[in-house]
Amino acid sequence: MILSDLLLFADGEALVLDKPAGLPVDTPKRGGDSIEQRLDELRCGFKRLPTPMHRLDQDTSGCLLFARHPSARAKYQQAFESGSVQKVYLALVAGEIAEEEGLIDLPLGKKSSAEAGWRMIGDPGGKPARTAWKRIGSREGRTLVEFRPLTGRTHQIRVHAREGLGAGIFGDRVYGVPGGPMLLHASRLIVPRGSKPPIDVTAPLPEHWGEWASLAAADAP
Repeated sequence: MILSDLLLFADGEALVLDKPAGLPVDTPKRGGDSIEQRLDELRCGFKRLPTPMHRLDQDTSGCLLFARHPSARAKYQQAFESGSVQKVYLALVAGEIAEEEGLIDLPLGKKSSAEAGWRMIGDPGGKPARTAWKRIGSREGRTLVEFRPLTGRTHQIRVHAREGLGAGIFGDRVYGVPGGPMLLHASRLIVPRGSKPPIDVTAPLPEHWGEWASLAAADAP
């Protein structure tokens, strides 16, 4: 699999990759495959390597933005810092959620222990973290949820699903329901670009989502 075959968008200043689940953005400390090691596959005719503008967890699939030159990188960095980039995620969580939508406002902090390593937790003294959510559909004790993070904290959606909704994400070994691939997908990315039309791309759900993919497609704008 060549990464350039997974591009959702490409022009002279940006790329958007449909990142596969299981492939980390940065090279792990223990070594192994990563997007960082395979940036050459995303040159797409440029001499300069592209720069990832944000991060997705290793087991999260979907839209990942790259800048192709320094001025684009500065522009996108400003867009992320100002909160004008819109990110939409889909997740399959345990339980049938009755509410239609809501806003999770739960600050997050980092907790470390020698036995379990580190993880993020809800912490009143932590950094502000807010996530808007909407129920797409429920069946057989599972609910497909759309999450729109309004801040960009580490593991924000995974913790907010567990502690804010009381419904962990399937496949999330740390915060959710272990077993199988993690069913968290960065489905849509909207990036303003000043005088240029915004980047607005959607990554289809991977095949292993099965019948939930058709439910998500029916709800798509």
